[in-house]
Amino acid sequence: MAKIIHSMVRVLELDNSLKFYKEALDLDIAERLDFEGFSLVYLRNDENDMELELTWNEGTEETYTHGSGYGHLAVAVDNLEVEHEKLLGLGYEPAEIKEFFRNGQLLAKFFFIQDPDGYKIEFLQRHGRYQ
Repeated sequence: MAKIIHSMVRVLELDNSLKFYKEALDLDIAERLDFEGFSLVYLRNDENDMELELTWNEGTEETYTHGSGYGHLAVAVDNLEVEHEKLLGLGYEPAEIKEFFRNGQLLAKFFFIQDPDGYKIEFLQRHGRYQ
């Protein structure tokens, strides 16, 4: 059986991304591997078994494109409104909170935000399958 261990995104300015992921998702550096011309930085917190790998390539000056295949990362939180207000207070621009219903029942309560490189992150209220 396969176990998902990390997802990788390429970042233009590593320090900006590290600051965002610490402030927005409370992710800390689990390991940083610096090589000639590039760095791999693995982020996690005690809530997660899976890591986010940030890949920084020296000399890249143009923002990475996401093509038509990238969707988003998703995180579950205990209090969606508190997280939304925290992000606003930090100067980020989360989208408004939305609710999604199916057959009259709340399926998901969520909002999206983008990281410094334009990757979308969905914040979901812990509920139902989103734990």
